[in-house]
Amino acid sequence: MGLFSRRSSQTAAPAPQGTVATLPVDPALAALTGAYAIDPAHSSIGFTVRHAMVTNVRGSFAQHEGTLHLDGSDPSRSTASIDVQIASVSTGIADRDAHLLGSDFFDAELFPLMTFRSTSAAQLGGDTYRITGELTIKDVTRPLSIDLEFAGSATDVYGSERVGFEGSAEILRSDWGLTWNAALEAGGVMVSDKVKLTFDISAVKQA
Repeated sequence: MGLFSRRSSQTAAPAPQGTVATLPVDPALAALTGAYAIDPAHSSIGFTVRHAMVTNVRGSFAQHEGTLHLDGSDPSRSTASIDVQIASVSTGIADRDAHLLGSDFFDAELFPLMTFRSTSAAQLGGDTYRITGELTIKDVTRPLSIDLEFAGSATDVYGSERVGFEGSAEILRSDWGLTWNAALEAGGVMVSDKVKLTFDISAVKQA
């Protein structure tokens, strides 16, 4: 995913005219290069949407899986793939969850998965990165960019090497065919078109 590469604080010597200057890569971060599996027990994928024009409803998807290939030396060569089980959606209210799973929204029986496949990654500055890819909901595939912050790396008590990141993105749900709404008497609509997606991910390096 590329977000796990930091540049060394060393100042690079000026490059000769006609060449491109490159900064040295931190060896510790380069060592993070490899394949990772997202740990769903220590990760969350959620969303926030405005309800009745006055408050926010928050939800999450309990079942998801994914893989990352991180290149600590060259962020642009990193990739990510995530599959989310729509039926695992939870907002804390059973009737609302049932509505989301029905044909007005996700139509989960016909379209059980939401997927993301990365196509590129770039460093925005410091520990902040942007990963761009394709988000598919209800068989509609559209581009999505997610801004991410590297949360660090560590070896857990079982000896597994972990990396973590937090990220978010905003989408218009209507772009993916999620168009249901209801008008309010005082004006406005029941559910906003804008949805904020949130990602809090812990991933384990594979042998």
